[in-house]
Amino acid sequence: MEEDSLNSHQLLLDHNNHHSTKTKQTKKLAVLPLVFLIYFEVAGGPYGEESAVGAAGPLFAILGFTIFPFIWSIPESLLTAELATTFPGNGGFVIWANEAFGPFWGSLMGYWKFFCAVINLASYPILCINYLKLIIPSLSSGLPHFLSIFISTSVLSFLNYSGLAIVGYTAVVLGVISLLPFVLLSLISLPKIDPTRWLSLGQESVKKDWPLYFNTIFWNLNFWDSASTLAGEVEEPHKTFPKALLSAGLLTCLAYIIPLMAATGAMPLDQQNWAGGYFADVAEAIAGKWLKFWMEIGAVFSIIGLFEAQLSSAAYQILGMADLGFVPRIFGERSRWFNTPWMGILVSTIIALGVSFFTFTEIISTVNFLYSLGMLLEFASFLWLRRKFPSLKRPFEVPLGLPGLVVMCLVPSVLLVYVMAIASRIVYVASALVTFVGIVLYHFLNFCKSRRLIEFNRGGGDKLDEEDNVL
Repeated sequence: MEEDSLNSHQLLLDHNNHHSTKTKQTKKLAVLPLVFLIYFEVAGGPYGEESAVGAAGPLFAILGFTIFPFIWSIPESLLTAELATTFPGNGGFVIWANEAFGPFWGSLMGYWKFFCAVINLASYPILCINYLKLIIPSLSSGLPHFLSIFISTSVLSFLNYSGLAIVGYTAVVLGVISLLPFVLLSLISLPKIDPTRWLSLGQESVKKDWPLYFNTIFWNLNFWDSASTLAGEVEEPHKTFPKALLSAGLLTCLAYIIPLMAATGAMPLDQQNWAGGYFADVAEAIAGKWLKFWMEIGAVFSIIGLFEAQLSSAAYQILGMADLGFVPRIFGERSRWFNTPWMGILVSTIIALGVSFFTFTEIISTVNFLYSLGMLLEFASFLWLRRKFPSLKRPFEVPLGLPGLVVMCLVPSVLLVYVMAIASRIVYVASALVTFVGIVLYHFLNFCKSRRLIEFNRGGGDKLDEEDNVL
């Protein structure tokens, strides 16, 4: 059985190689642009972490952004490095679940992660407007608010259409520009820092908001696996992915914790002000309006990078699902001029615009819930693939046996269950609807495939489906 499954794995790799030879050859992603794409998939800078201080106070915020990477980011990065180098095709986690448990779970993983990604896309223009409305107050509500979201979403989607290499090197530039004001803020804050402020548990008059606290930290430090959907576009993924994940991890952790400690240590605590966009006010108080303006512009650049990285991941995931035969072939169409998955970009943009009426908190809560469902399946796939294919060549392998891997996955899994348990009713309803739609689509598309009503590629999903039928 393992031999048959290994043959299925080889079929998948051959299919991906064959697919790449049929399309226009484009420059593969190198380490540096991949580092910043991963960085923007996960973070994009300290923008957005302010709510953790407002929800639970400086000490818990600092502890959260210090401890969370060890119990969540490192296990997810190690898992991604192993599986992305072992199964280096577009689709990432869809391929992993498909290889581990078959096409139904591969398909469901795809729908969970895709809707998670495109709903997350909707949060970035909203976060951008939260900063811009400080300069242009008319953008805070009404028609100007929704019109600005529509225009910014459409323009940024077109940039993604121009090519992944362009997006990657643009991410490098955006990352540097958006981080510079926080470097200056941290340096200028040094003489004003009072370390005792870091120990504050928050103001007594402000009630702890633990759901907001955990959702904020989780949202700011997840999506390490998203870049795996681009594995087919990466130069020497077996070498590039581990280096890029390590570098992006260090960059992300430092970009969160250093400005947070600088701002909370230098400013007297007014906890109710610690919400989205407050770093700009801190910059003004510490250095002046010039740094506030730079930080607000930096926020816009950061959000552009976040949007581009997330859209790339979602679009190439759809491309990978089309290659595997999970969705119709048309969803794998590439642009004739730029070789980008234009259909995946279009579908992702339309859905993101459709959910942009949700509040920022509702968006990140729904994203976290769907992401948790997908990650639980991802951890299970990781462990089962180790057990199912013990002799499979792994260019990068987490240096632990199966019992050690179970422990490594157990701690973040408990966190995932907690994040799901504290979700609101609207999040449960939205997540249940997405899951129901995913199951219906799986069976409907299989019906269309069996009756040849729609054209599909024959990829790894078809191979495993045949094996399942034999069983």
